[in-house]
Amino acid sequence: MHLMKTNMLVRSLSNSATAAQMVKPPVQVFGLEGRYAAALYSAASKSKTLDTVEKELNSFKQSIKTDPKLKEFIINPTLKRSLKVDALKQVASKTNLCPTTSNLLGLLAENGRLDKLEAVINAFKIMMAAHRGEVTCEVITANPLDAEQKQNLEAALKKFLKPNETLQLTATVDPSLIGGMVVSIADKYVDMSVASKVKKYTELISAAI
Repeated sequence: MHLMKTNMLVRSLSNSATAAQMVKPPVQVFGLEGRYAAALYSAASKSKTLDTVEKELNSFKQSIKTDPKLKEFIINPTLKRSLKVDALKQVASKTNLCPTTSNLLGLLAENGRLDKLEAVINAFKIMMAAHRGEVTCEVITANPLDAEQKQNLEAALKKFLKPNETLQLTATVDPSLIGGMVVSIADKYVDMSVASKVKKYTELISAAI
C-alpha cells in the first residue's frame, strides 16, 4: 500500500514517462515525510537534479526562518489550498526553482501538507547524506573537547565506517553529564557519561532499600 502511494507521489513529482518505477533512496525514513522525501529522491534522481533540489530546499527552509510572512503563509490552515498552490508557483517561477522542487511545493500545497515541509526537507537531507556516504555522529561531553581529543575521537569512530563512508561529527557540551560522553553514530548509541552511571547506581540502591 505504501509503495503504491509512493509511486503515485513519484508520478506527481516527476515529469518523466518512467516515473512509476521507483528509485529507492539509500536509507529509509519512516512516516509521511519519509514517503514524500522518498518520492522526491526518486524524481530528482531521474532528472539528475539531486544536488540542485537539496540546495533549493535548504534555501527555501532558510527563507521560512527569516521571513515571518512566508512562514505564516506556509503554516496558516485557513488559506485556501488553491491560493497556496498559485502563490508557490509564482515563487518557483520568480526564483527559478527546478521543476522537481516546484512540483514538491505544489503537491504539498494541493494535499494540505505544507505544515510537513520542514520535516520532508529534513528527511530528504538524511537521504542525501547517505547518498554521499556521510555518517552523522553526535558526541555530547560535559566539557568542550580540545583539538587533540577531537582528533583521537574521530580516529576511533572512523573504525566503524565502511571504506566509502565519511564521518560528519558534531560535538556539543552538556555539563549535566558530569563527565564522560554520550556518542550517537548512525544507529548506534552509547552512554558513557558519569551522570548515567550515577543514575544506574542510585536506582540499584533504591531497589535494595
